[in-house]
Amino acid sequence: MSESFDIKSPEDLKRLSPKELRALAADLRARIIDTVSKNGGHLASSLGVVELTLVLHTVFDTPKDKIVWDVGHQSYAHKLVTGRSHRFHTLRRLGGLSGFPKRAESPYDVYDTGHASGSISYALGLAKARDLRGEDYHVVAVIGDGSLTSGLAFEGLNNAGGLGSRLIVVVNDNSMSISENVGGLSFHLTAIRMAPIYRSAKERLEKVLDRMPSLGPQAVEMLRRLKGGLKHLLFPEAWFESLGFSYYGPIDGHDIEGMQRVLRDAKALKEPVIVHVVTKKGKGYEPAEKDPERYHGPGPFDPATGEIYRKDGPPAWNKVFGEAMCAFAKTNPRLVAITAAMSDGTGLGEFKELFPDRFFDVGIAESHAVTYAAGLAQGGMLPVVAIYSTFLQRSYDQIVQDVSQQRLKVVFAIDRAGLVGDDGETHHGEFDLSYLRTVPGMVVMAPKDEIELVNMLHTAFQIPESCAVRYPRGAAIGADYREALEKPELLETGKAEVLQSGSDVTVMAVGSAVYPALQAAEILSGEGVSCAVVNARFVKPFDRELVARLVKTGPLLVVEENVPAGGLGEAVLSFAAGTGEHREVATLSLPDAFVQHGPQSELRKLSGLDAESIAERVRRLVKEAYDR
Repeated sequence: MSESFDIKSPEDLKRLSPKELRALAADLRARIIDTVSKNGGHLASSLGVVELTLVLHTVFDTPKDKIVWDVGHQSYAHKLVTGRSHRFHTLRRLGGLSGFPKRAESPYDVYDTGHASGSISYALGLAKARDLRGEDYHVVAVIGDGSLTSGLAFEGLNNAGGLGSRLIVVVNDNSMSISENVGGLSFHLTAIRMAPIYRSAKERLEKVLDRMPSLGPQAVEMLRRLKGGLKHLLFPEAWFESLGFSYYGPIDGHDIEGMQRVLRDAKALKEPVIVHVVTKKGKGYEPAEKDPERYHGPGPFDPATGEIYRKDGPPAWNKVFGEAMCAFAKTNPRLVAITAAMSDGTGLGEFKELFPDRFFDVGIAESHAVTYAAGLAQGGMLPVVAIYSTFLQRSYDQIVQDVSQQRLKVVFAIDRAGLVGDDGETHHGEFDLSYLRTVPGMVVMAPKDEIELVNMLHTAFQIPESCAVRYPRGAAIGADYREALEKPELLETGKAEVLQSGSDVTVMAVGSAVYPALQAAEILSGEGVSCAVVNARFVKPFDRELVARLVKTGPLLVVEENVPAGGLGEAVLSFAAGTGEHREVATLSLPDAFVQHGPQSELRKLSGLDAESIAERVRRLVKEAYDR
């Protein structure tokens, strides 16, 4: 922040006039743009809530009063005014500030946010705990209109209205989540924003009723019912009121004085309140205002022009997936694609343009996406559900009950599997191999390169079982996959690929761990260690016949970018135990802990999954095996 504003805590904000707060808002935006242009991060959403952030911290007494940020994409201004300005340049860097609220980072962060739509339920729990303990503080949930599409948000609203606890829910309505909002609730909020006709009609009708004291009670009741019907017809704010909330809005989310008045009124109520504010995503930075989806989470960019820097090299994994989907859809009219507010993020932007009738963005509603896919499958379609690994966790029950148990064919394209990098703990996809291996009838695959991704998708479409194909975030390997798009190979289910032979030890790796395993084998070769490398390809079913042979010939190390519990390594260990050869089988995986944020390459090194770490683990395994 500029030297004209020395903001060390929200208490400093309370001394500023509205005019000074507006100047500070411009200053905060400049800091956010400057930092994100260097580090990458969530830009458009954070720019949109700067004034709202300042108002919340001037009206409420934080950290005694609790502000619960939903998703956390919009928390940058909050970090800047809560004592972290001096560290803001470390945003999303290894060992630096998280890109999301973190309780361990500041007493002003009360919810470790990452996944959308949990703020209302969490805030309601805080509010009820306050009541039960006889304490006195305010609880505010700040949730975007896109997050309201999730069933969890509806559940929280319903419960909050029923309990009647004092709670303020600020709906930040910018008409966008990551992709453009879809569904009935989006239309609902649009209707609220565009219903001045109701307000005028309501005021005129109330004046008429007030001037008709001589009417009989039946006539008055009829007219009041007419007013209520008009309200439901023209002004859907009644939906919130029917849940037990008082409603304020819509109000301008960039009008500091207006929001201060409304939030002070809301503070005085002893019941659940909705405050509906309308903001502009990307506010104050023209490139982000014009294209908020592109600037939702950009990498480093030129702040003067808005040009996002592009790195030369292989295409991203999701781009390869998107191209493969388009190629397969041209010859398979049954193929449909489903995503949850991530059309471009999952690589399905071109599919959406080419096959609009076969593309479905269901909004932030991952559980619904899976059950919707099950219905499409039952109806004769071939649904592909493309969701980030960390978000698919929400759909475990639907995968089990609505897909597997009913023996329906659904293909899961699992993006951002393993370590995703700068988004950190809440976004790493480190559990999918474990939870999908528990599902009966599910085939689980992970490609080593682009060619294998195309072939695995082709295989998933041909075999009768439901399948999951998981692949990492970021640039792929650089393999030429054009021929595979034209003539894909049908892989034999459950069969691994021996990439190189060796006489001393074998490394069996899967997915993103395969090429580091090959590099490790090259390092070991220079030391006189002959290391075989196997590309597992299939996590379920894995190649038991090959493993049975391998454990009889020497030590075996299984490497995967997944938590240790329930992954491929544990499956191989369990199988090897039955052969009596398990003492010479070891595993290498992510730690049994939540991994911090930082560049993928650095996190893999810290987690022991880079080439040198694999080589070191092989050295120890060989020594242990031959010392016995």
